[in-house]
Amino acid sequence: MLVGIASVQVGAAFATKLFVHLGPAGTVLVRVLFAAVVLWAIWRPRLRVHTAAELRLATLFGLALACMNLSFYESLDRIPLGVAVTLEFVGPLGVALVGSRTRLDVVWALLAAAGVALLGSFGTSNAAGVLLALTAGAFWAAYILLNARVGRAFAGGDGLALAMAIATVPLIPIGIADAGGRLLHPSFLALGFGVALLSSVVPYSLELEALRRIRPQPFGVLMSIEPAMAALAGLVVLGQGLSALDVVGIALVVTASAGATLGTHGPAPIDA
Repeated sequence: MLVGIASVQVGAAFATKLFVHLGPAGTVLVRVLFAAVVLWAIWRPRLRVHTAAELRLATLFGLALACMNLSFYESLDRIPLGVAVTLEFVGPLGVALVGSRTRLDVVWALLAAAGVALLGSFGTSNAAGVLLALTAGAFWAAYILLNARVGRAFAGGDGLALAMAIATVPLIPIGIADAGGRLLHPSFLALGFGVALLSSVVPYSLELEALRRIRPQPFGVLMSIEPAMAALAGLVVLGQGLSALDVVGIALVVTASAGATLGTHGPAPIDA
């Protein structure tokens, strides 16, 4: 989990360097396409051995991946990485709060709301970027729920490989419209391949395996450091500083997420 978290945030930071050449949609297309190719080569999933219900599940997972990544990258084009990830984290936080039944639920929800309000009202945030990050959070929630189901329905990484290939399809026309012929530039493709490894292949594969081995509570607590890791990656890789209010907002969301996750009760891991 820790390796996956660091990988995805560093990958997101480097992805923003491609925006000036490929645009957010073009960058997402290159990232997801390369990730699909790598995962397919590793796992070589066979469609005929899976039921129609399993393929529908993989399709839903793929569509969630496409929408989550596109809306997130569009938000990164407008607001700093640490702010975008914190706002996006409302999705996983919502999943944790739905499964929690403690009296502290209201406290965690209020803390998260306060953090989001700070990030959405001050500093470098803008309305479009905030809305896109929150949209990405909704699809992140769907990703978490579908990821657990895919891990139970498919062996190894077959489900993830299928979903990533499916995610490429709706991104093709949008990415081509954004980047055009620049999608074929060798240096951009090379950077896109690196981003795909850091942002998709490594973290998604590790998260899938983590969900097979640990309960939702520790998984969620570890995921809570994502916003802080994103802020660090934005500072080191991109030189993006944060205001004091941004830091407070991130801290509130991280605290709310960790606290809400500790109050959930989920199923045992799939295997040990």
